[in-house]
Amino acid sequence: MLALFQSFGPTELLIILGIALVIFGPTQLPKLGRSVGKAIRELRASSSEVTKAVQEGLEGTDDDVKEDKKKKKTEEEEE
Repeated sequence: MLALFQSFGPTELLIILGIALVIFGPTQLPKLGRSVGKAIRELRASSSEVTKAVQEGLEGTDDDVKEDKKKKKTEEEEE
């Protein structure tokens, strides 16, 4: 699918924008562009939040494992 978007050149983009202008009209096109931009920004923000949460979860899991090993060692040494 990514290869499909990479094959668009400036001519194709102008044709697509022209068709969008005819369909939506000059008054609705800026509103449509703003709403698409907001949606993309929200998608990026939420995906970065999910990525951050997953990374924190993985790091927390490693820390928990290390702490458990330390506790086991101290318990074994006390016995």
